[in-house]
Amino acid sequence: MRSQIDSSKALDYPPNIQAIIKRPAAASAWLGQSLLEIDTNADWIKIAYELTDSHLNRYGAIHGGVIAAVMDDVLATAAGLKLQWGEIAPTLEMKVSYIAQAQAGRYVAEARAIKRGRTIVFLESTLSTEQGKLIATASATIMIAPLKKPA
Repeated sequence: MRSQIDSSKALDYPPNIQAIIKRPAAASAWLGQSLLEIDTNADWIKIAYELTDSHLNRYGAIHGGVIAAVMDDVLATAAGLKLQWGEIAPTLEMKVSYIAQAQAGRYVAEARAIKRGRTIVFLESTLSTEQGKLIATASATIMIAPLKKPA
């Protein structure tokens, strides 16, 4: 069942969401990440991103690499919904389709796992304006692996 994410109830969520609430990654913070909704039964997540002038290319549009970073962020978050503490979800491959140009503003990304194996997850995602205009789609293959401590 889909529900809004309440950061005051962090312990009610999977470990990856707890970690995001406790200490957001610097890259996700740079993208203006804000957790919105979750459905752990459906392996689905909805995240808002506040993209600013610092994310623009020289032509005044959101840089394609920034859109790819947003997609990687939301896809990895969806993949991580079934992780245990000590596991990570690195992206093995990702394909992004750019549908429309984006300007600075607030965007909503949704991602879901379409097939989950023992160590591999196949996912898909969308990025839209708050008004629902589709900006990009992506698909990815993500691996579930143990976190290796630095030597």
